[in-house]
Amino acid sequence: MNKLPVLVLALAALVAGCSNKSETAAPAEAPAADAASQPESPAAAPTAEQIKQAAAAAQESGGTEESPGDASLERMAAMPESAQLPAGKWKVGVNYKPIVPAQPTSADAGQVEVLEVLWLGCPHCYELEPYMEAWNKKKPAHVKFVQEAVMWGPVHRAHGRLFYTLQALGRDDLVVKAFEQIHRRNNILLSPTGNDAQTQSLQQAFATANGVKEADFKREYNGFSVNTRLQRAEELMRRYRVESVPLVIVNGKYQTDVGMAGSPEKLVSLIEDLVATEKSR
Repeated sequence: MNKLPVLVLALAALVAGCSNKSETAAPAEAPAADAASQPESPAAAPTAEQIKQAAAAAQESGGTEESPGDASLERMAAMPESAQLPAGKWKVGVNYKPIVPAQPTSADAGQVEVLEVLWLGCPHCYELEPYMEAWNKKKPAHVKFVQEAVMWGPVHRAHGRLFYTLQALGRDDLVVKAFEQIHRRNNILLSPTGNDAQTQSLQQAFATANGVKEADFKREYNGFSVNTRLQRAEELMRRYRVESVPLVIVNGKYQTDVGMAGSPEKLVSLIEDLVATEKSR
């Protein structure tokens, strides 16, 4: 595949924002920009303000609007009343959507899985991160919190590889720093030409600057664990038909996001109520 000029690629990735609106194929096969701005070339790198403006142009609730006959509404209609939250505080189809049939999770028996799908390049994901991090620290012991990277295209997969490498290294703390590099320091952590080796070098430089040994990074970056996580993420994108991020899925049965809940604080409250409902079953 021919590589697009760096500015076109960068703008394509940014204008896409945190949604997959322009895609017509399944998310895993969706075309996307092959690279983003080169952090070592200030003239090509978008500013933080440009990132925010581009993200604002793309609506947070991604995907094509669904008509009454679409699958998502059919899934809502198929959701038994006993599986819905009590009426009042939250409304099915407005604040959350049921997933029918429910999908298997990685949680052990007696646990409730909370899955967040994100992208390091998404400003909305960056803004939500402190809320999810704070909730994760105080969540009940029976809750398993899992974060997965979205896999729409090459740019997302490249950021996803970094995300899973940091997790494999036990350096989840660097995920926040990666967000900051991208959204506050205009270091996109990607090659401007889609060169995998250069992307690895840029991401490795970020990791080593934050205390990761070069040999450890290289071992995990193309290792079995990270490649397995990437493959699993591809499958999850297809199963859940992810159209926008950040997206939260509770126990493979409900999906919601900041827009549906009303705010980051309300999203956390909704997650807690969905978890409590699942735990009580």
